[in-house]
Amino acid sequence: MKEFTMEKITTEYITLQQFMKLSGIVSTGGEAKLKIKEMDIVVNGEKENRRGRKLYPGDKVKIEGKTYVVF
Repeated sequence: MKEFTMEKITTEYITLQQFMKLSGIVSTGGEAKLKIKEMDIVVNGEKENRRGRKLYPGDKVKIEGKTYVVF
């Protein structure tokens, strides 16, 4: 399990698309838009395909078998 720290984020949440860019899973927002529809993504145990999904500290994100925890 990998931890993703929101130290550089000044808002109370981050979108799934932003999370994927900042964690290095994708390099651009356009790529994230396409990958979110193609990849197996689960947020807190629920399948997710919305790039605007809000992630808060403590959320667990599983992307293609890798688990991340947002802090």
